[in-house]
Amino acid sequence: MVLSALFIASLVASNLIFQKFFYWDFFGVYTFEISVGILPYPVTFLITDIISEVYGKKKANLVVTSGIFASFFSLLIVYLAEAAPATAWSPIDNSLFHKVFGATGIAVFASMVAYLLAQYVDIQLFHFWKRLTKGRHLWLRNNFSTFLSQFVDTFSVLFLLCSFGKIDWELFGGLLFSGFLFKVLVAAMDTPFLYAAVYGLRNLFDLKPAEELKLETNVINQ
Repeated sequence: MVLSALFIASLVASNLIFQKFFYWDFFGVYTFEISVGILPYPVTFLITDIISEVYGKKKANLVVTSGIFASFFSLLIVYLAEAAPATAWSPIDNSLFHKVFGATGIAVFASMVAYLLAQYVDIQLFHFWKRLTKGRHLWLRNNFSTFLSQFVDTFSVLFLLCSFGKIDWELFGGLLFSGFLFKVLVAAMDTPFLYAAVYGLRNLFDLKPAEELKLETNVINQ
């Protein structure tokens, strides 16, 4: 539940804050220009990899599906908040609220299409590499599954946002490169955290290497 909560919080937050863009000078080698919405998003792939490794493919897909419902529910809340008229003394008036959250619907739609493609690709590839390596080389399946899925995600969401006129097409190539490169770097850096989380959970549940935890649901007949 903790992993699922972190996953959903990261996903919803990325959809709400995406309209602000920032730059990051990477040790003078390259300057990233990307949306702040990208900051929590790589966390979702780390979490699905942890869940895939310890709890299995079925539970990982369930968390991904839960994220869809959470995102659309947050969108409903934003629409209700925008429909409510602001008071004369409200620090945030109607126009400012619309400027910040007005594109949330498009963002959620674009994010959900990209999210579905990327997350399911990530989970499928993760388990493909797990079967191929017979449960060994966790770093390989973590990175190889994430790299391709992150490209699918970045390309899909930018393509849709440009198609809906939220981002100029002339920015597409630069944002695609920056976004994908940033996610690849984060994916590579999060590998130690993946090992630490998997190691801790395996010890907690007394699992053997490559063994997955089988969660059973107790049904109480009333």
